[in-house]
Amino acid sequence: MALKYKRILLKLSGESLMGEQKFGISSDMLNYYAEQIKELVSHKAEIAIVIGGGNIYRGLSAESSGIERVTGDYMGMLATCINGMALQSALETHGVYTRLITAIEMRQIAEPYIRRRAIRHLEKGRVVIFSAGTGSPYFTTDSAAALRANEINAEVILKGTRVDGIYDSDPEKNPDAIKYDNITFAKVISMGLSVMDMTAFTLCQENNLPIIVFDINQPGHLTRISCGENIGTLVQ
Repeated sequence: MALKYKRILLKLSGESLMGEQKFGISSDMLNYYAEQIKELVSHKAEIAIVIGGGNIYRGLSAESSGIERVTGDYMGMLATCINGMALQSALETHGVYTRLITAIEMRQIAEPYIRRRAIRHLEKGRVVIFSAGTGSPYFTTDSAAALRANEINAEVILKGTRVDGIYDSDPEKNPDAIKYDNITFAKVISMGLSVMDMTAFTLCQENNLPIIVFDINQPGHLTRISCGENIGTLVQ
């Protein structure tokens, strides 16, 4: 199969690594993601990944524990580094060359973010994992995904979730929810649908970067979408 999207930014939530657990990292889920990404690498796709940290620590909920917002956000960034290290290890166990890149300098475990170097890694066929968000508080990993995708000239953001696309209401609560195959940025905003946070969403809209929301837990979907199959919901 020929690729429709050659350079891809894959956005994963930290919660997706938990599997059936209530927190932490599931080895089964790590292996599953590594297998799905390896399959896409075999098609010569250039893949960058941004992963959240909600399975370990969520910055937004920090204030209720007495931790100030900025400190909580930095703690969340460190959580994404832990997830990035875990995913890197899983990918390399499956024979996939990777580079872990962080927006907060920690030389012993990851490279600092340098745009041209990151692009060169992609050109050489390495999977690049961006960690520590944007490196600044008040920005989510959705914002980091949108920023990095635009910086590396990605052709699409693939947002892996638990549901198979965007609905007019929560399909887990409303069995009559209507799914969209295609939707415009303007309609998502007017309907108040939560695809990504507004900072990330606006960045994609202004730069005409399409977003595809899909069910990451369906084997093969990642590769099939990259080859142009109409799976999930396309926002453009």
